[in-house]
Amino acid sequence: MVLGMKNRPWIFLFLISDYLSSVVSWSLFFFLRKIWIENEVFRADDNFWLGLFLIPIFWMFLYFIQGTYLEMRRMFRLKMLNLTMSGSIIGSLIIFFAIILDDQVRGYEGYYWNLLILFCVHFLCTAIPRLFINTLLIHSIRRPNNGFKTVIIGGTEKAIDIYEEIKKNSKNVNTFIGYVNMNGNDRKLDDTIPYLGHFEELDEIKRRLDIDEYIIAIESSEHNKLMNILLKIDDGKARVKSLPDTYVILSGTVKMTNIYGALLLEVISDVMPFWQRIIKRAMDFMLSFMAIVILLPFYLFSAAAVKLSSPGPIFFLQDRVGKNGKVFKIIKFRTMVMNAERNGPQLSSKDDPRITKVGKFMRKTRLDEFPQFINVLIGDMSIVGPRPERQFYIDQIAKIQPQYNQLTKVRPGITSWGQVKFGYAENVDQMLQRMKFDLLYLKNRSLSLDIKIIFYTFIIVLKAEGK
Repeated sequence: MVLGMKNRPWIFLFLISDYLSSVVSWSLFFFLRKIWIENEVFRADDNFWLGLFLIPIFWMFLYFIQGTYLEMRRMFRLKMLNLTMSGSIIGSLIIFFAIILDDQVRGYEGYYWNLLILFCVHFLCTAIPRLFINTLLIHSIRRPNNGFKTVIIGGTEKAIDIYEEIKKNSKNVNTFIGYVNMNGNDRKLDDTIPYLGHFEELDEIKRRLDIDEYIIAIESSEHNKLMNILLKIDDGKARVKSLPDTYVILSGTVKMTNIYGALLLEVISDVMPFWQRIIKRAMDFMLSFMAIVILLPFYLFSAAAVKLSSPGPIFFLQDRVGKNGKVFKIIKFRTMVMNAERNGPQLSSKDDPRITKVGKFMRKTRLDEFPQFINVLIGDMSIVGPRPERQFYIDQIAKIQPQYNQLTKVRPGITSWGQVKFGYAENVDQMLQRMKFDLLYLKNRSLSLDIKIIFYTFIIVLKAEGK
């Protein structure tokens, strides 16, 4: 996307600034510590040079985990100050307990002064250049035709009102490249911004234009179309904003961050913070690696049991739809007889004659799922996430519930909330029931929820209560 390309020079500037700031702050801290606290002459000893090499790397890693460099063009001053403050507090505490606490000081007050000086020096050395670069960034975005490329969904009077309210704001950062109408006669924005086409043509419009932001401006009578609109435009890259209903405002679920702008509610496509996503992926990798090593005896036992139970291969490979629609091969221990789907795709049932005796036990204990730790290591799957399905069944479910496609925005999982509740789905209706829990998981993703799902899955495996 263009937004990503425009991010790069600003990311580079912030990286250089943060690196130099961490070098200067460590040098100042070391100097002030020697002069004020230890009452000694400053001397660049081995600890100083080692810190000068390692400490900046630590700060850069912390900022990355924090998500500071994720979308620099959307990093405005208040958010930058908030991130700098929280990052400085966390980083200073880590450095204090990891390095400084072991040092000999004359009294406990020396420890408090060390921590206070470290925080203040680093925060000021980092925040001042960041705010300067941030100001340059904001002025750059507010230049004509350099803001976020924005498309309005809708062409009624409401669309005109939103457009005019945003344009009259001196702090506007949107560059309107056109609008898309929902009905043939709703083209009241023709004299204001370019007409891009009808909503049905949006896929082609998205391919042709690099859109940074959508603003949904439809009438109250068209709110039944809102789900279809979101499914079409919410791809996890472009921002989506909409007018909130009065009920939503009164319920207290609207969080406004821009007091100058129009009353718009931003649709959050991924509720899991960036730092949690990083930790989740790290946990996936480490736990999967450990599981493959620790469960090796179970792998050997399962492989022998499958081979002896019926003719055919040990592993079952099948195409499944993963994150962003990418197809991958899921790896499982085979639990059915060979050519079980010679008549086409078919879901299994509780008393399915195609399932071998060993296969029934493996399904109850979820032993057949263990090879998917390899899928997790590769990056096709996560330990916790919506269960991946075949395109054949996704097409059937999407006809009934189009929001099912939202589940493909994240990595599929070995286990899920829906899997814990329902286990293997025997028909499309059960898939739809399981989908409700997986959608609920999607809108409430967090590390704590993942840990709960892993715990309950572990209980199911131990009790052999899998379905």
